[in-house]
Amino acid sequence: MLSRRTFLAMAAAGLIGPQKRPVEMVVRSTRPEDLEMPLSGFDDYITPVEHFFVRTHVPVPKVDLAQWRLTVDGDVSTPLTLSMDDLRKMPSGEVVSVLECAGNGRQNYNPPVPGVQWANGAVGNGRWRGVRLADLLRRAGLKSGGMEILFDGADTPPGTMPDFQRTIPLKKALHSATLLAYEMNGEALPAKHGFPLRAVVPGWAGDSWMKWVTSVRVMNEEFKGYWMKSAYLHPGNAVAPGTLVAPEAMRPVTSLRVKNVISFPADGAGVEIGKRILVRGAAWSGDKGPVTAVDVSVDHGRTWGSASLTGKPSQFGWRLWEFPWTPSIEGHHALFARARDASGDVQPLAQEWNPSGYLWNVVARVEVDAGTNPNLASSIDRGSPVAPPSNFRATCLACHDDGLILQQRLTRAQWDRELNKMMQWGARVTPEDRGTLLDYLEKFRP
Repeated sequence: MLSRRTFLAMAAAGLIGPQKRPVEMVVRSTRPEDLEMPLSGFDDYITPVEHFFVRTHVPVPKVDLAQWRLTVDGDVSTPLTLSMDDLRKMPSGEVVSVLECAGNGRQNYNPPVPGVQWANGAVGNGRWRGVRLADLLRRAGLKSGGMEILFDGADTPPGTMPDFQRTIPLKKALHSATLLAYEMNGEALPAKHGFPLRAVVPGWAGDSWMKWVTSVRVMNEEFKGYWMKSAYLHPGNAVAPGTLVAPEAMRPVTSLRVKNVISFPADGAGVEIGKRILVRGAAWSGDKGPVTAVDVSVDHGRTWGSASLTGKPSQFGWRLWEFPWTPSIEGHHALFARARDASGDVQPLAQEWNPSGYLWNVVARVEVDAGTNPNLASSIDRGSPVAPPSNFRATCLACHDDGLILQQRLTRAQWDRELNKMMQWGARVTPEDRGTLLDYLEKFRP
């Protein structure tokens, strides 16, 4: 978030206009819209739509349902063209599943990596209803040579940015919980969440959950599009922090990892000595199986106790948990929470670094101060405002707002690589302007 002085300087320069911002959501970007769920959202088993995080790469398309059609083609014997009425006449399936952005927790990586600087709330637990993808593929006459399922949507990329297309392997597509959903929490999908149809790929990161789906294509070979071969990639093993890893040496992000978030008390809060509180949060996992246990430590990890899991066990949904604690000693306390899934996988004590900041799942930690008069105040200031160069609006704000840019914590070399990528996607940066932009962007690194 920008400091008040920096915000006022940007507003005075005409770079920030009036914005209608959703109540309680953490705004990471307004254009395209990226909204993070507040910590209070982890108290709900089913995340209300109004608190569900929003991640968009491009402007939300306007879809006329009367004209919209879904095509199913490729390596099938009977290509299909279906309306929403056609889909709703098919047998439906429902699944409760966590949807989490692959980059959730990115702001915690050190050294920093580029991208939306999510804290904890780029995640939600929804109830999804739609047609099973397996049923659609069988209706279309899936042939034996199918390898991958390619999704495309109604969204249109700006400039020369590649169209957002993603694939999932046939095995995941045929899983009974994989849906093309037309309902979210019992209502029609909102536009921000993929109206009229989105892929629901339980246990996998959100990059596979395509929105505004218009096309399902069966591929008999590996898809080589940008968003599979150059983006949403992970090295698959630990690399030294700050290491550059070539795309061809990485693999696509797929399953989520076991993880939890402490929703109460908040990091930096004050608690009263002798007053019992319930430390609480939510835990989830990926393909390896549901969460089976959450352990909590209130003494910097010296001893651990079992938290109570509430609600029904779920293969892909999260489990809410709580742990009673009565602070008895004045001073500073670190509270830890670690989740375990059905496979025995447990959250690590230290996070493996990766060049895109994906799949953060280290043991959750908050620090609190116990005393008779707890002090809850805290503040962060990024320093004095810096006037943007005259070319900032034309080159950097054509596709997204300033908030997305100024939340980054990048070095000059990292900004240089980001400029290269944006120029490939149509940003007009002259050699004369490049140095000025780099000087400006580098100053906002805390």
